[in-house]
Amino acid sequence: MIEIHNLTKTFGTFKAVDGLNLRVEPGEIFGFLGPNGAGKTTTVKILSGIMRPTAGRVSVAGCDLQRDPLAAKRALAYIPDEPFVYPKLTGWEFLRFIGDLYSVPAAEQRRRIPELLETFELTEQAGELLEGYSHGMKQKLLIASVLLRRPKAVLFDEPTVGLDPKSIRRFKVLLADIAREGAAVFMCTHILDMAEKLCHTVGIIYRGRLVARGSVAEVKKLASGAAGERSLEDVFLELTA
Repeated sequence: MIEIHNLTKTFGTFKAVDGLNLRVEPGEIFGFLGPNGAGKTTTVKILSGIMRPTAGRVSVAGCDLQRDPLAAKRALAYIPDEPFVYPKLTGWEFLRFIGDLYSVPAAEQRRRIPELLETFELTEQAGELLEGYSHGMKQKLLIASVLLRRPKAVLFDEPTVGLDPKSIRRFKVLLADIAREGAAVFMCTHILDMAEKLCHTVGIIYRGRLVARGSVAEVKKLASGAAGERSLEDVFLELTA
């Protein structure tokens, strides 16, 4: 569902992403891990169409992001770490706007928007302007908009920033639900414990290069020490030392 071929991004003489190759299948939750400055956010910005690559190509649901950007973006949803919403819309209006933008039938919107607002405990605030929402409320609203439109691929950049523990737990369940419906999930996170428990596969990027890729169990084997003592954190720290 998401294919990355020889992706490279340079800023002057600095290579932020260096020949990256990745493939995320439908229904797969992929955890993209790396220290600050490793190239994670640059990769996500290229995947979302915000930034153009220096070389290489990206396709989403079979659509080349450079040659057919509208079709690729129509199949894609992006939740950044700093959620952007239109401040002069209400929560309800924002979800209706997203539903109309992505051609969600009106009858389905009338049925699902109240359900989503209830799920994320935003019903009471649905009529309030988004400029008054907290960071966590905006993040929950954006995730609700993703569920409303059912994209084929979802990009999350530090999705739990600003969420309270209850919302984080609900997010984990919803993430699994999104994958079960057949979407490919590409998630950047610093929370290695969450990645270890939720992700089907993980990749570790360091200095722009992918230094590990596979299931959590496969990646754990790359760490030194007894098999029973290895953790994803051990591997991460060892490979990015």
